[in-house]
Amino acid sequence: MSIKVFAINPGSTSTKIGLFEDDKCLLSKNVAHDAAELEKFPDMPAQLPYRRDTILQLLADNGFSLDDVDVFVGRGGGLFTVEGGVYEIDDLILEHARTCANGVIHPASLGPQLAHEFAQKYGKPAYVVNPPDTEELQDLARMTGIKGVYRTVHLHALNLKETAIQHSKKVLGKKYEECNYVVCHIGGGISISAHREGRMVDGYDIVGGEGPMTPTRCGSVSIYDLLDYMEREGKSIKEVRSLCTRNGGFVNHLGISDAIELTKRAEEGDKYAAMLWNTMIYQIEKGIGAMAAVLHGKVDGILLGGGMVYNKDLVNQITESCGFIAPVTAYPGEFEMEAMAAGAIRAVNGEEKLKKYSGKKVFEKFDFA
Repeated sequence: MSIKVFAINPGSTSTKIGLFEDDKCLLSKNVAHDAAELEKFPDMPAQLPYRRDTILQLLADNGFSLDDVDVFVGRGGGLFTVEGGVYEIDDLILEHARTCANGVIHPASLGPQLAHEFAQKYGKPAYVVNPPDTEELQDLARMTGIKGVYRTVHLHALNLKETAIQHSKKVLGKKYEECNYVVCHIGGGISISAHREGRMVDGYDIVGGEGPMTPTRCGSVSIYDLLDYMEREGKSIKEVRSLCTRNGGFVNHLGISDAIELTKRAEEGDKYAAMLWNTMIYQIEKGIGAMAAVLHGKVDGILLGGGMVYNKDLVNQITESCGFIAPVTAYPGEFEMEAMAAGAIRAVNGEEKLKKYSGKKVFEKFDFA
């Protein structure tokens, strides 16, 4: 029996929607929301009816109905850290999404709320799949050299884990839980992660400034050098924080965030642009090597996803430098909607057990500390 899934992924001024029947996409749209209209709402939860009605109108305009949808799935923003998996949306998830319990005010927190709205209307279940704060670090990856400061990670968990799940099934003929991978998402943000037997045991905190530089992020920088930079340039903490997410990387150097424009400049002889491009790739390669060491060299594959993976030079450089570790496979582009739908289908089919959201962080501190 086929399974129909409706996936919802809210962004700042639009909401991505996808209607799937098994692995076939029936409809994929980016529902635009008028910025001036959104500004009228006092907070994020207040946008819910407007976004819902805009989605329903677009579906009607395209001749689609949700009457026969079997399950709804929304991006799981606002939640505390969780282990990867599929979670049924309950009252606690809704409360934490509405209040952005994790302190991150982002439209993704509307994902569970919208999915719940539709599920209630049509009498079907609603899930979240590998939400943004998925965190499965091994203990050795948590400790730092400062007492009371522990590592956490912010990664493209949904894409990373789904890439590994699908590669295991379709290429190796195995379960994700039987394999080890280094998985990268290389786009506006760059995630590099180590996956051991179905768990993402290490990776870089890309929101906190770890990992490679990206088009808009500074990546790892010596703390001493950063403090010296703040003193020398008179930069505030707020300004430096923005280097981690919006104003670092290519933007900080050349004022551009488009990797295509950067590589075009490099091809035309711009040595500065070429150095930035090759430095980013070099840092990605270093990160892959580090994650391979986390896995003690037992790596079944190096998997590359994200928009920049369409660039053949990037893939060729990484393959040349890291191919000795394991086969390198490129999966260019992003497939968050497909990943959400696939997770929901696995849960409905019983291939993946539904999990219950505890409302508590995966990790606070070590008992001995």
